[in-house]
Order: sequence, then C-alpha cells, then structure tokens
Amino acid sequence: MNFAGRDITIISQFDDDAQQITSFEDMQTMKPNRRQFLASAASAAAAFTIVPRHVLGGPGFVAPSEMINVALIGAGGRAIQNMRELFKEQDCRITSVADPVEHIDLSGFFYKGEAGRVPVVAEIEKKYGEATPGFKCAAYEDFRELLDNEKDLDAILCSTPDHSHACVSVPAMKMGKHVYCEKPLTHNVWEARLMAETAKQTGVATQMGNQGHSSEGTRKVVEWLQAGAIGPVREVHAWASTSRWNKTLAGPPPSEPVPKGVNWDLWIGPREMRDYSSAYHPVSWRDFWDFGAGTLGDFGCHDLDGAFWALDLSAPKSIESRVAGYTDSQITPHGELIFYEFGPRGDMPPLTVTWYGGGLKPETPKDWPAGETLPNRGTLYVGDKGMLFAAGAGGEPRLFGKPDAEFERPEPSIPRSKGHYRDWLDACKGGEKAGSHFEYGAKLTELALLGVASMRLGKRIEWDAAAMKATNLPEANAILKESYRAGWEIG
Repeated sequence: MNFAGRDITIISQFDDDAQQITSFEDMQTMKPNRRQFLASAASAAAAFTIVPRHVLGGPGFVAPSEMINVALIGAGGRAIQNMRELFKEQDCRITSVADPVEHIDLSGFFYKGEAGRVPVVAEIEKKYGEATPGFKCAAYEDFRELLDNEKDLDAILCSTPDHSHACVSVPAMKMGKHVYCEKPLTHNVWEARLMAETAKQTGVATQMGNQGHSSEGTRKVVEWLQAGAIGPVREVHAWASTSRWNKTLAGPPPSEPVPKGVNWDLWIGPREMRDYSSAYHPVSWRDFWDFGAGTLGDFGCHDLDGAFWALDLSAPKSIESRVAGYTDSQITPHGELIFYEFGPRGDMPPLTVTWYGGGLKPETPKDWPAGETLPNRGTLYVGDKGMLFAAGAGGEPRLFGKPDAEFERPEPSIPRSKGHYRDWLDACKGGEKAGSHFEYGAKLTELALLGVASMRLGKRIEWDAAAMKATNLPEANAILKESYRAGWEIG
C-alpha cells in the first residue's frame, strides 16, 4: 500500500503467518485464519500496525512461523550437495551443523573441493549472511549435543556414512524432528524396519535421498508398466558401473595417525573400534561392510526404485550372489551379480531381478538400436510384448520393438513431484507425505540389503519377509541385525 508516498505493508498482529496487505482491496478480502478474532471496533483498530516493507524483507519474505529450521548432520561431499539444494528453498534455513571432522580434502574424489564442519559452516553463513548480515550457524562435533541444544530445530538432514544413519535418525524422530536421510536408509534390515516403525509412530515428515524417485521418468516407468506397455514383466536387469575405491587393497588397511581435527571415536560410532586409516575416510568407507554396502547399497535404492514401485518387489523368495575380485571378508567385491526371485504378486507373474555391479552388464538385447551400446547405468524391463529401458536414477523410459509403435501412452495418473526436497519441506508443514517417506524407503532399502547379506555370506538366502528370517541360513541373523558398541544402542 502506498501511504504519503511510502511503500508500506500492513500485518495483523493476531496472525502468526503474517498475511501481507499491499492495498485497501487486500484489507477488504483478507481471510481470517484460525488465530484471528476481532470482537469489536476497538480490537480491530488494535489489530493493525503499519511497518516499512524492508522490515519484512521485501519480495520473497517468509514469515518466521513458516520457516523450517534444519540441521545438517554430516558435512561431507554428499552433505554439501544436499545443503546447496536446500539453499534454493526460501522457507528453510540451515541453522546448525554436526560432524566429527573439521576439514575434509575432497580433491581426489568426484565431489572435489573441501568439506567438513568448518568449510560447511562458513558456506552456510556466507549464503544466508547476504540477506541477514551477521547470520551465524551453530557448529557441533557430536550430533547428540546438537539435538539436545538446538531448541528451535524443526528438522534434520542426515548425510553421514551408512552405518550411523539409524543412530542419528531414530533419536531425532523420537524428539519430534522431521528427517531427511540419505540412501540406503540404513545399514541393516532390522534398522530399516525400526526406522519405518518410528516414522509411523511419531508422525514426522520423512524422505529418503533417492532423488530419482521424484523424477518425471520414474513416474512414466511406473505408469507405462502398469498400463501394460510391454505386457506382463518377467525379468528386470539393473546395473551400475562403479566399483570400490580401494582397488588394490587385499586385507585390513594399514594403521595411520588420526589427522588433526578428526574425532575418530565419534566417526566410528556404533561399530567396533579400530585404528584410523585413509582407506576408510573420506568417501571410501563404502568399500567396507562395517560402514557401507558397496555398489548395490550405493545405487540400488536409485536404480531398483522404478521396478520396486511398479512391480511390488517388497518380498523376494530368495536371493543369491556371485562376486568378482573378492579378496577379504571385510571389504566389498570389485563387482557382483545378485539374483532375486519373486513369486506371483496379485495378478503379476513370477519375476527375476538381476543386479550387476562393478562394470558388469546384461547381454545387449536384440532389439537394441544399432550403433548404440548399453550405457554404464540403467534398468531394463523384459515383458511378454517387448522391452522398456530407463537410464539410472529416474531417467526417461524408452520402448523397443513392437510396443513402441503400438502402445498408447497413458495420461499421467501419479501426482507429479514439486521436487524431492520441496516435497519433504511441504510434508514438514503438514502437507502430503513425501514420495520416498521412510515406510516406503525402508522396504526399498531392505531389498538392496538382502543382496548385500547374500554377498557377505557368499550363500543363497531363502527369505521369510514376515518373520525377517533367512530360513535356510541362521548365520544371516548377525548381518540382518548387527551388534552395537556400548552407548550406541538404538531401538
């Protein structure tokens, strides 16, 4: 509203959501919310204050009651990527960070640059300081101190190594914090079920970090398969070309002095203590079963997602594995083949799913376009009427052979995502559940972790999903539910 040549905004003092009124027409049409009650002319007169627009921050202003305060737990390379995605959202602020490592040099990894608690806090303060001079982000070594001390915290984003996902996320949910957690959601099957149950009981908003789940491509894959694009699906083949970081390591890594600024005991968390080694940290912890889950754990929640969603893959009958270059029982193989067998699911026929890691790929289909090679990552669906291919992490589907010309693409039936992070933030505000909420993400994670268990044991698993048991393999229990170092128990 313009008053005496000045641009002003009127705010209702009874309205925590700070409805902005920029004209007298707005005053007349403003809808009262649940906190407004004007009982008399006197109360109505007291309800309005004239303030300069700059006090509110101008265009794009977000009322404090609408701002979501988020903590980053974990400050490595993936955390930086998540942080920069949150920077794009106007209604959230990263107010605190926890990581047991002050500084990480990522120049030797695909993330590049620097990470760790100190660089991440500096980037956050620089970003928000542009609009809010003097903005400060709280820094913690121990995430437990962060959860205890940050009283205005609404949500956390967990980007720690896999082995501490549940140790971070379960307590946060029990404290009423909304949680976004990277994939795989957990490090073992028992943790996955605990995470799902805790999310259900607490009612907080959750999202697993398999961003392709929110893509247009994944939705089309599900819609096309369920519309019969290739007929009943009999086979699924998914692959990722990545292998382990420690290419030549053939046994326990050599001990090294703990670098300055690294709380190694805290980084180890729930696992048994062992000496520091740069083979573990940073990034390459994925090579070790105690901390990560290899290529399948890293990419399975991305590239098996479309099949899991469309074809109901929550309860395989059996899982079997073949590994390549396996040199030590504590370290992941250079490559692997995982075979999942599924029985009938509703009106869907039995199905086999094959996972290929470390550069292994399925045979090139006979209908594959001439001159094209199979990409280094993707998912191929084989049905009675033809084949469908989707690139990794939510790529667009392509049909091959007869179905391509004959199949009439269905109208969209699955609600489209506003963005993986946006969907989670909206859920934090009471909106619809995010697509990869923990009750969904836990089951998808379990599928990947069953393949990991078969690899670790080198044996076929006959799976009883309801009982959470390998009926033929009692020794699997120690992998399905791992032990925890004293002080790190969860549940």
